Amino acid sequence: MTLDILFEDEYIICVSKPNNVVVHHAHHSRNVSDEDSLLQLLFNQFGKKFYPIHRLDRKTSGIILLAKETSFVSKFQELFTNNEIQKTYYGIVRGHAPERKIIDSPVKGRDANVHKEAETLLELVDKITLDIPVKPYDTSRYSLVKLSPKTGRLHQLRIHMNKISHPLIGDPKYGDKNHNTMFIENFNCENLFLHAYSLTFKHPISNKEMILKAKLPNDWNILFEKFNWNI
Repeated sequence: MTLDILFEDEYIICVSKPNNVVVHHAHHSRNVSDEDSLLQLLFNQFGKKFYPIHRLDRKTSGIILLAKETSFVSKFQELFTNNEIQKTYYGIVRGHAPERKIIDSPVKGRDANVHKEAETLLELVDKITLDIPVKPYDTSRYSLVKLSPKTGRLHQLRIHMNKISHPLIGDPKYGDKNHNTMFIENFNCENLFLHAYSLTFKHPISNKEMILKAKLPNDWNILFEKFNWNI
């Protein structure tokens, strides 16, 4: 598998992570020998190590930054911790979402006993009603939403969409099994429909204004044609 390179300079590389690829294997992972992580794919492609600056879930596709040296990591991580980087995601959710909504439900941190502040801005891009029944209704409704997280909690966007009763399609943990099954049976789509689309920030070393984007995966484009959607 060859990764799409979105940007590269002497400090960082920015790539588009495919769906269902882990960034790196945990030390206790049982699947280390069974599948390549993003870091392994990059090593295979370039013959050198890279160092993740932030995280993306296995099931989330899209843009991710990696440093070329460990000494560069902290400078870029500060952009995330200081909220100096604008992150934009797109998601396909169940139901007709509101035009605009701020979701600020606390989300459990990596220490599962502690809830931390979390904030996500949702903006409706488009919506559709399909003549495909999903119990208990005779039709099914979906929305394309733009999501801008102000914080970066584990599974934040997936949890926040569940909290407002518009779960992401294809989410096995926080989603709706009936609607996930409908997408598999009717559209042959079983991936999580959450894509990290863009990062906007001031480069902490070169001071250049950066706007980096990762194009949508192919299964999204197929659905967009069927639904007459675009971004």
